[in-house]
Amino acid sequence: MPTTTPLATRPVVKRRSALPALILGIILGLLVALVAVPAAVRHVGASMRSRISLAFLGRHDTIDISQPTVIASIQRLARLESVVYTMDKVVEGDRTNQYLPDILTGDKLLLIVHGQAVAGVDLSNIKAGNVQIDGRSVTIAMPAAELLSVSLDNSKTRVYSRTTGLLVPTDPNLESEVREKAEAGLRQSALDSGILNTAEGNARATLTTLLHSLGFQQITFR
Repeated sequence: MPTTTPLATRPVVKRRSALPALILGIILGLLVALVAVPAAVRHVGASMRSRISLAFLGRHDTIDISQPTVIASIQRLARLESVVYTMDKVVEGDRTNQYLPDILTGDKLLLIVHGQAVAGVDLSNIKAGNVQIDGRSVTIAMPAAELLSVSLDNSKTRVYSRTTGLLVPTDPNLESEVREKAEAGLRQSALDSGILNTAEGNARATLTTLLHSLGFQQITFR
């Protein structure tokens, strides 16, 4: 009797479509481009930024570098405090009598002083005559650096010692005079250290950064 041998069964393999993976890859690529293109644009020059913006975003990258805009941007810096000079020292003040010894008529005070002098440039009064623009070049007539404030820190300034003679009362004005002397010394020490030159250099560096951000390529100070 003839017999029939059943054919070997093979597992049926279902092929998955590559379309979903392709769509997912396209979406991820677009997301990466949206993140990478603006980041790259920030690190290139103005002209290249404009080309990239036009190519990828379909628009021109325009920057307003008119004189009123530049003046307003500089004026917003106002009193640009660029250097702080600090001083810690002991300042002495006294009252003496040319005929009697200090133990009888003297009055001596030692003051521990902590203070600071702040230097910078006042840009709030920049006028049109201070700014000359020629295309992507700008020339700035910057005001001179100056000491903007000189002050003692009362929380850290104190009387170290006070000695008064046996025959005289304590002079109530001596401490105030010593404080004034300390402020004058602080001011002179700051000037002697070259604080104004440092303040001018720092102010120029700040303005240079600002003007570059506005799109200028050549910046001159006079």
